[in-house]
Amino acid sequence: MSEIRPFRVEISDAVIDDLRERLARTRWPETEPVDDWSMGMPLAYVQELAGYWAESYDMQRVAGLLNRYEQFTTTIDGVDIHFLRVRSPVEGAMPCIMTHGWPGSVMEFVKVIDPLVDPVSHGGQASDAVELVIPSLPGHGWSGKPTVTGWTVEKIAQAWIELMDRLGYERWAAQGGDWGALVSSAIGRLADPAKLIGIHLNWALADPAELMKLGSPTEEEQRHLASLEHSSQAEGGYAIEQGTKPQTLGYGLTDSPAGQLAWIVEKFKTWSDCGDDLESSFTKDELLDNVMVYWTCAAAASSARLYWHSLASSVGSFDEVPAPSAYSRFPADNVALSERWARTRYTDLRYYGTPKRGGHFAAYEAPAAFVEEVRAGLRALVSAPAPEAPVYPPFS
Repeated sequence: MSEIRPFRVEISDAVIDDLRERLARTRWPETEPVDDWSMGMPLAYVQELAGYWAESYDMQRVAGLLNRYEQFTTTIDGVDIHFLRVRSPVEGAMPCIMTHGWPGSVMEFVKVIDPLVDPVSHGGQASDAVELVIPSLPGHGWSGKPTVTGWTVEKIAQAWIELMDRLGYERWAAQGGDWGALVSSAIGRLADPAKLIGIHLNWALADPAELMKLGSPTEEEQRHLASLEHSSQAEGGYAIEQGTKPQTLGYGLTDSPAGQLAWIVEKFKTWSDCGDDLESSFTKDELLDNVMVYWTCAAAASSARLYWHSLASSVGSFDEVPAPSAYSRFPADNVALSERWARTRYTDLRYYGTPKRGGHFAAYEAPAAFVEEVRAGLRALVSAPAPEAPVYPPFS
């Protein structure tokens, strides 16, 4: 079961024909009685995107973009795990496992892979080079769909540790945002410190109660708390539904491409640094590339189940992470931690970055800033820790 098998993305004509037929037969609701996104994704824009998808979008784009890279599958705990493995031309490049979240996919990273693995060709130093392993979360993309319960964040973290062992890496780092940040944080708690260099996150959670113990929140922290409260009250309905009844939700989204499109793209608008113009951050093609992964893999229900498996036990858990850590706080993300707040959970925080632009899907929306933040964060992981911190041997 430890066999590593080559893989290529294939999208059949039958899948494409079915998709176009379903888009043509969409039964639309009436127009919303507001002139903004406050009720959800506006009808006119869903119709515009769906029309572009059916008539102008290159249905083989996703396959073309991903098949430029080596891809594999391997079976871990009964689930096939799909992953990209992108080697660096730089000898001794740092291995790093990079994990997406929901409603993202491995497509989030297509703009940053080449600069990270080959920095010399993209304005960086050879010492910044990484070798990337980019898996699809269980139930997402081309990874298998777990048929048993228990696939929590912690179980995925253990699977990623096993994957890196299988690939023969003796020392490696982890990076992630959204669920990928939670998986990477769990890796920071569970992995052997002799093997884990550390973690870099572009999204993080920490206990608000711990912030209050530090004294009065600063103005910045008050804004972060208000944003967190707004996100929970006004934007958290998707998580409640996916965390409680993902199967029910899955029937509609798996049957309707327009429904799947709207469910995903609304989050790209809400969580990105785009103001009122979503396409100032993502092209139609880029939005549809990510939706296409969910549609062709029929992953609406299986991806939503990660919330059911993990919402209560993982998102609500703020266990300390002792591994060397780096955190980049992108300004338009739906959750933001001040540096001292982050340190209440990430006890060996060696880098705190504040890029000027970008949101929740940072690698996709602001790839240049994301690359610089990952480079800076990974550099900090191998620097000398503070005197009171545990000493981790440098990567060589």
